[in-house]
Amino acid sequence: MKNKKINLSVARRSGFASGMFSSPSLKAGLSGGGDIKLPFQLKRPVLALGGQTKNTICFARGDSAWISPVHADLNAPQDLLAFEKDLERCLQKRPAIIACDLHPEYQSSRYAARLAVKYRLEYIQHHHAHIASCMADNNLGNKKVIGVAFDGTGFGADSHIWGAEFLLCDYKKFLRLAHLKEIPLVGGERAIMEPWRLLAAWLDFAKTIDKGHRLKKIYQCGINSPLASSMGRLFDAAASLILNKRKAGFEAELAVALEKLAVKNKLKAAGYAFNLIKSKNGYILDPAECLKQIIQDLKSQKPRQYIAWRFHRSAAEMIVKTCSALRKKNKINQVVLSGGVFQNSLLLQTGLDLLCKEGFRVFTHRYLPCNDTCISLGQAVIAAYRS
Repeated sequence: MKNKKINLSVARRSGFASGMFSSPSLKAGLSGGGDIKLPFQLKRPVLALGGQTKNTICFARGDSAWISPVHADLNAPQDLLAFEKDLERCLQKRPAIIACDLHPEYQSSRYAARLAVKYRLEYIQHHHAHIASCMADNNLGNKKVIGVAFDGTGFGADSHIWGAEFLLCDYKKFLRLAHLKEIPLVGGERAIMEPWRLLAAWLDFAKTIDKGHRLKKIYQCGINSPLASSMGRLFDAAASLILNKRKAGFEAELAVALEKLAVKNKLKAAGYAFNLIKSKNGYILDPAECLKQIIQDLKSQKPRQYIAWRFHRSAAEMIVKTCSALRKKNKINQVVLSGGVFQNSLLLQTGLDLLCKEGFRVFTHRYLPCNDTCISLGQAVIAAYRS
């Protein structure tokens, strides 16, 4: 995969030169691995082991990075075996540095820890890797950007779950300048499959939501309720409300259904309200008012496709409002978008349009998907710069 040209029509309509993640030719090429041309020369070869799901391994040397085929889930025996085979082949190329995700329970991170006896080991924060991968994917030099990383789960530098992050970063380091307000995932992973729990948490466990008060007691007792600032989980909560579904069959099922509903809308309007709150270390996005206004529209029997569309517009407006505040303070006009939530084409296109109107220069992935498939490339370039 030698940096094939892909369809830029959507980006060009919005006035952007960067590529899109949804190229069929890219997906076909990536299934068997491939090479990415880097915008710089690495001093020492790096082997990056990627994440847990949609895993890839990246071996970077000189000005080239090889990306392995995708290993869908390292908890699955067949995927773990394929991972091990690719890992062994890369170790034969004699890397000087091993890079992996911060999450200590990822299978890839466990393998990296075992290799620390022989190799220098670099732990890379998940969302920093997302942004660095998109920068490398666009042949950007080592200049600071505003990175917007939206996904479901990533282990944060504070050991909480991150997933709606606005970073000021380059290839070497990052600062977390804004994020979605944290809520407890009551029941841990169960909250992902029962997104009504997320909705109850966003609404401060309002008693109008069945059993919400019981969840509050569980959270107050500190039982299996990790804090998360995740855009993926916000989409799950909104989808649960708008679609009137309490449970999902698999992760992001309701969010995907919500997008399909939203694209049917013919009525245009501004997004719902939300608060961008100044904090000690930056900004916090609070979408509680957005969810309350959705409830009002549902009570008024507004069309559900209209409500779904307004929610997507709200998420895009969150991006633009936050990036505008960060640009004003930091004098940076380049925005880099990455993370699995941007597989939502409606959100991505709406965000691109609004950012363009505000004069931002925006980059999306050109040759790699925006989901965790791209993580290993970001880990590799970050580790190379740190060394």
